[in-house]
Amino acid sequence: MQDILVVVDMQNDFITGALGTKEAVEIVPQAVKIVREFPGRVLFTRDTHGEDYLETQEGKNLPVPHCIRGTKGWQICPELEPFCREDPIDKVTFGSSGLSEILAEADAADPVETVTFIGLCTDICVISNALLAKAFLPEAKIIVDASACAGVTVQSHRTALEAMKMCQVQVVGEL
Repeated sequence: MQDILVVVDMQNDFITGALGTKEAVEIVPQAVKIVREFPGRVLFTRDTHGEDYLETQEGKNLPVPHCIRGTKGWQICPELEPFCREDPIDKVTFGSSGLSEILAEADAADPVETVTFIGLCTDICVISNALLAKAFLPEAKIIVDASACAGVTVQSHRTALEAMKMCQVQVVGEL
C-alpha cells in the first residue's frame, strides 16, 4: 500500500503574482512542512496556459493572464521547488486527466491507500482534482489538508471544504 501527496498549483502567480492572496502566502510554510515530512510519493501539478490565454474559455471567464508557460508566475514557488522530485504535471484546466491517469497507474502497480491534497485554490483546482481522484480511486482514502490550502476567498474555501466532505473526502487540518 502506498500514500501519495498532491501539491496543487503552488505557483508564484497564485501566491504573490497575478492571482495571489494573503491566505495563499500564509499557507506556504505549512505546505513546506507537510511536503518535507510526507513519507510517500509527492506529485506537483502546475496550472499551464499559453500566450492565447485570453482567447480560451477560461480566459474569457477570468480575464487575468496567469501561469503562462515559461514565466516566473508559472513556476512552482521557490520554497517548494526543491521538493519536486518528479516533473510537475502540467494541466490546462482545473482538473487534471494526467494526474488521474498517474494515480490510476500507481494504484494498479501498488494499491494506493491515501491521496492527500494541499494547495491552491481550494474552491477551483483542489476540489476538481480531489473529486477526480475519488472517481479514479474509489477505494482509496482521499484527504484534503485544509491547513495548507487557500481559496479565492475565505468563504469559497470553506464552501469547497464542505462540498468535499459531502463527497466523502476527508478534510483535516481545518483552521
